Amino acid sequence: MKKLFLCIALVLAAMATANAQFGVIGGWTSSNTSTDGNWKPDSKSMSLYHVGVAYKIKMGPIFSAQPELSYQVKGATLKDNFRNLSTRGGYLELGLGLQLGVDLLVFRPFFLFEPFIGYQVYGSEDYNIFTYGMDMEPFRSYLRDAKNKFEGGFGVGGGLELMNHFQISVQWFKNIGQLYSGDKLNASAIEAAATSDLKDVKNYSGVKITLGMFF
Repeated sequence: MKKLFLCIALVLAAMATANAQFGVIGGWTSSNTSTDGNWKPDSKSMSLYHVGVAYKIKMGPIFSAQPELSYQVKGATLKDNFRNLSTRGGYLELGLGLQLGVDLLVFRPFFLFEPFIGYQVYGSEDYNIFTYGMDMEPFRSYLRDAKNKFEGGFGVGGGLELMNHFQISVQWFKNIGQLYSGDKLNASAIEAAATSDLKDVKNYSGVKITLGMFF
């Protein structure tokens, strides 16, 4: 019996290896944010980037799974007549791309759904109050500490695979939750009103275009 299970495991491993490819990915990310409270500033997206590695596994004639480990940089700017917040974060992100498409020999169009989780390894918060002229570095440090380091979300989109080795995909993504932790955004001695408003800033969302090469 043990030999039978061992043989089955070896066969499955061989099938997975035969239908799997390692690849490198990278591309353009455009992200933005907004607020769901009383503060309604103008928002502006940031054009940034992502790079990483992927492992494509064909699991049937129309279904593939593509785990990805990448470094994703996201950011946005919020601005009104009195203040300006520019926020940016670099995340080590793990995604599980689920692809549904028909292989047409030379090319394979596919639909894509990708849940992901990540952790911020780099962060930058640039906050200014236009009328006060005070040193805002203590408040920027305060925002860096209050930013949610863990992230989670999902992406939906589609793409095209050429000759089983090249991919291009377009994906709309959304991080779930708020950008700053409400528990950490207690009343600040610098500006209590800003602290209250920043609790309502949503996490990043946007669009990314990814190119991939598989071997």
